[in-house]
Amino acid sequence: MAWKIKLSGISKVKEHVHVLCHPSLAARVMEFWRINLILIIFILCGLVVVRELFFIQVINGEYFKALAQGQYILKDGAGGERGEIFFAKGEPLAINKDWPLVFLSSVQAKEREKTANILADILQIDKNLILEKLQEESLYTVLKTGLQDEEIKRIEEANLTGVHLGKESGRYYPQETLASKVVGFLDKDGKGQYGLEEYYDETLQGKKKTKGSDLILTIDYSIQFQAERLLKTAGESLKIEGGEIIVMEPHTGKILALADFPNFDSNKYSEVVDMDVFQNSAVQKIFEPGSVFKPLTMAGALEEQKITPQTSYVDNGQVKIGGYTVYNYGKRVWGQRTMTEVLEKSINTGAVFAESQLGHNLFLKYVERFGVFEPTGVDISETYSENKEFKKGYEINFATASFGQGIEMTPLQLVRAYSGIANGGKLIKPYIVDKIKNSDIVTQKQPQIEETTVISQKTISQLTSMMVSVVENGYTKSAKVPGYYVAGKTGTAQISYAALKINKKGYSDKTWQSFIGFAPAFNPRFLILIKLDNPQAKTAEYSAVPIFHDLAKYIVDYWQIPPDYEL
Repeated sequence: MAWKIKLSGISKVKEHVHVLCHPSLAARVMEFWRINLILIIFILCGLVVVRELFFIQVINGEYFKALAQGQYILKDGAGGERGEIFFAKGEPLAINKDWPLVFLSSVQAKEREKTANILADILQIDKNLILEKLQEESLYTVLKTGLQDEEIKRIEEANLTGVHLGKESGRYYPQETLASKVVGFLDKDGKGQYGLEEYYDETLQGKKKTKGSDLILTIDYSIQFQAERLLKTAGESLKIEGGEIIVMEPHTGKILALADFPNFDSNKYSEVVDMDVFQNSAVQKIFEPGSVFKPLTMAGALEEQKITPQTSYVDNGQVKIGGYTVYNYGKRVWGQRTMTEVLEKSINTGAVFAESQLGHNLFLKYVERFGVFEPTGVDISETYSENKEFKKGYEINFATASFGQGIEMTPLQLVRAYSGIANGGKLIKPYIVDKIKNSDIVTQKQPQIEETTVISQKTISQLTSMMVSVVENGYTKSAKVPGYYVAGKTGTAQISYAALKINKKGYSDKTWQSFIGFAPAFNPRFLILIKLDNPQAKTAEYSAVPIFHDLAKYIVDYWQIPPDYEL
């Protein structure tokens, strides 16, 4: 029985073998195993990928993040490229640029001593500095930016572990120091600091993938360059401690040059030690103008018909006011002089006389009309003085203010005041940005002129003739440009201890020396202010006036302005 059963079992096995060996069924089984094999392979591959992702994202996530950042670092901080800044004729002032760089991932570095030796030789960097950075256990440390092609080649050939090449995208100022106080700079977080970068920060910022707006300035590259060159020369020859030159179109308010000395390289702002250097003194620092203020005093007295250019008085060399005595420069005594001669010879007591004829209340009215008590409205951060001390109304304050001492303003406020003489009697709003370009849309700025007339055309004609006489017959003959009439006035003012940040009352021996003028005098195309801080010269006649001449002559030739008369 058992045997039969055994035989029966064998027969069943044979039957099964026969079934399994059936061709169609065998093919199906093979296909089943093939699918399972492929599935197993996919699962294994997936596990490998997951393992690698885990390794990249979790174990070494920070390293690879740093590596990616090192390959391309965006500094605009807004997701879109920052708008760029250009001079009036298209010369670049602030642009975006990529720099090649080398960075260290010290946690990956091997043979640190050898690595430091090789990099020190390639990059000309102190070996100890490199070793110090390699000891920081950092994933990302920039070693040097702005690599040269030869440096890149040698680093690639060295193939050092933990040393990587990348790119840095950021702000670049191709003019370096030129107009640096106009443009300002971007800080390490991509935020505009000082100048136009700060004032127009929101306009310049990119939005998501859209580039920010470009700025096209009123500033002429060539005139700005000449102005800064002249200030630099004055730094060498006159040992000036500071200085500004402003050039403006009096009829439009376009600023053609806004030069400041000393300046800095916007690309290297982090190397600046004295933060005051970042301030644009033309708009952010006040001064006492001195005798350049006398024409404004004369303007009010002429307008109110209290004097004429021929009105005379007798100068005794001094004027006593209360317990104070006002002297002329050098304590000179001039005798009988006309108001025109008061400007020609820059006689302090003559300005006091004109103010006394006008009266304190009217004098205060014209000082206000000329914009001394308000900001200019220029499109860059500015300051102004409320002149609280002057407004106290003391008799001596009105007397000294008549010749520009004891009254405060910025250089640009003075230029704006003079525009009311040069352009026919209207104060104008100065501006630096002429056009704002957003994609293909260009917004053109228009001059903003106040409706109120400061002084009449009659007064302007009288005052302009008086100021021409200053240049033709006074101490400022060196301001003359052959073939052209120039209207102008010098100023030499003592610098107060307060302005020097010295806790002491009164005035120091240091001076501000300036000259302001416009040409051609009877059809002005440009207005120039030269202001120098404590030049090694007696008066502005020897310091500011020659600089004015050189710049005015340059502009006349540059613009090919037709002469007023034949030589």
